[in-house]
Amino acid sequence: MSLPTLKVKERLLRFIDTHAHLTSEALLPSLDAILSRARAAQLQRIVNICTDRESLRQGLLLADKESWISNAGATTPHDVEKEGEAYFSYFEQAALEGKLVAVGETGLDYHYEHSNRKAQQEFLVRYLHLAKRCRLPVIFHCRDAFADLFSITDREANGISAVLHCFTGTVEEAKQVVDRGWMVSFSGIVTFKKSVALRKAAESVPLENLLIETDSPYLAPQSKRGKTNEPAFIAETAKCLAEIKGLSLEEMAEITAQNAERIL
Repeated sequence: MSLPTLKVKERLLRFIDTHAHLTSEALLPSLDAILSRARAAQLQRIVNICTDRESLRQGLLLADKESWISNAGATTPHDVEKEGEAYFSYFEQAALEGKLVAVGETGLDYHYEHSNRKAQQEFLVRYLHLAKRCRLPVIFHCRDAFADLFSITDREANGISAVLHCFTGTVEEAKQVVDRGWMVSFSGIVTFKKSVALRKAAESVPLENLLIETDSPYLAPQSKRGKTNEPAFIAETAKCLAEIKGLSLEEMAEITAQNAERIL
């Protein structure tokens, strides 16, 4: 994609955090201060990920108050066995009422397998069908389960718009994501000293498929390791990707912001 025209001397930055759990129990008590720091760090928009009834309720209230906050929602693959049935109808209602910009995070996690694989697959299909009904993109969580994710999605929702959030896969898996026209979103993990293979995967992703996220309150970038993550820390991830791609921070911020606006 062509690079945007930027006023580099003024150091204009425009970040969009495509994945943060603002209304989680970890961040909600300090949310006003977190949002203030995000604004100071030149965040223009944050996509809040709601994972249960209460985080969705709080997220909808937040979006009414703060026009620069959007919501996505689904029960995570970790929790669908215990909570999937209880909360699906709430996310369905919000999606049908046009209150979500995406369905997710949904998907498969065979690494931890906190929920059995059958339950994960069942709810992945249900959320894919919901996204199709509402013409919404899907935000995927996937770990050690790419073959099944690709197979199920190709069968149940071929051609759907999607984001592979917090990508930690291989170069080949990144290629398969891009081949489907999906976006590949990188979190602070890409900045970790040992994430050499992940940086190679990031190098392989075309600019038009790149997104950035914090996954707050998790996965603070290298310089903030051990701290509670928050959207204000997103520049470190953007800077890492800019260096990988041979771009300025301003260019990477603008490109990923434009990509986010296109899909979310």
